[in-house]
Amino acid sequence: MVQQALSPQVSQDGAFVAPEAPASIAVVGVGGGGCNAVMRIMRERQVPGVKYVCVNTDIKSLAQVRGAAVVQIGERLTRGLGAGGDPEVGNQAAETDRLDLKRAIGQADLIFITAGMGGGTGTGAAPVVAEVARKTGALVIGLITTPFSWEGSRRLQTAMAGAARLQEHVDNLIVVHNDRLLELMSTDVSMEEALIRADEAVMNGILSVAELVNVPGEINVDMADVRTIMKVPGQALMAIGEAPGPHGAVEAAKQAITNPLLNLAIDGAQGALFCVNGGPKMTLGEVNAAGQLIASKVDHRAMIFFGMVNSDKMQDRVRLTIIATGIPEEKQRSRDASMWQRGPVSVGVSQPPGRPARTVVTGKSGSYSANPITRI
Repeated sequence: MVQQALSPQVSQDGAFVAPEAPASIAVVGVGGGGCNAVMRIMRERQVPGVKYVCVNTDIKSLAQVRGAAVVQIGERLTRGLGAGGDPEVGNQAAETDRLDLKRAIGQADLIFITAGMGGGTGTGAAPVVAEVARKTGALVIGLITTPFSWEGSRRLQTAMAGAARLQEHVDNLIVVHNDRLLELMSTDVSMEEALIRADEAVMNGILSVAELVNVPGEINVDMADVRTIMKVPGQALMAIGEAPGPHGAVEAAKQAITNPLLNLAIDGAQGALFCVNGGPKMTLGEVNAAGQLIASKVDHRAMIFFGMVNSDKMQDRVRLTIIATGIPEEKQRSRDASMWQRGPVSVGVSQPPGRPARTVVTGKSGSYSANPITRI
């Protein structure tokens, strides 16, 4: 493949320096839920440097995919009819087509594996896909959804077992709780709308990180920064706040770190990375004030990285994305009976007053053993 040459730049000492290329990111949807999420991401927002892959046993589902690489796994095993809700079938299907998975995923700096837990292909195949991805040397983040409570305890137990297996092969695991999303919506919401919201939760989690490293800004965050923060042992959270007005950066930071929907507090975190995205009138002073607020909450020895992006599209609004890692166990909040207590990463999205929160997710960082994930 022929690639365009990058134009050299000149440093202060006169040396020629090649500009940094955008981080390569792959988003891999596994099973029906994962593929649906990938297709929604592709329709809604375009982020440079992102490659999309859909993996499924169901040939009819894959026939609907446009613009992404497609991998049909277990063709001889399932004859293209899906895994029948059996994770073992999904697992075997992925095992038989590891080489095709490796070719489709290729090389990337950051790989997201997204799937719906509780069924056959997503639950069973996602751990194999993640294992293949991690062997490439990429930073691998799992982003999964859990069943609605009315789908029954058996499906929930299947989802929990699948999440535990996936956790062995990812650097961070983020879990979107469908029941929690429903609590943020009116009782008369349609099933289609509920599923769309779940896809949006996955989309926002993925794109917040992708845009963090690949959208040029006045002060940039790069892939090395994300990798450094994600590798800090301990629990982690990722959150987004958004607010209007002259003090929008500080208000967005407050929303992100005090979001009542998070089951973790940022206090004592050993690492933090945040990026502020605002309109052309946003000042460095605003960003500094937001940074001071975050620094006052994390451990005084914490590593802190930050970035700043000015965008005309933001107008008078400011959006702040933060990733905090190395959070002590005692900082976990036990707020909500619908959350899994021992989740790896906690993620929340806050909006200005009058707008509903868009997503809440929880998950884990640091130790990658398959600790039991319990529900309280």
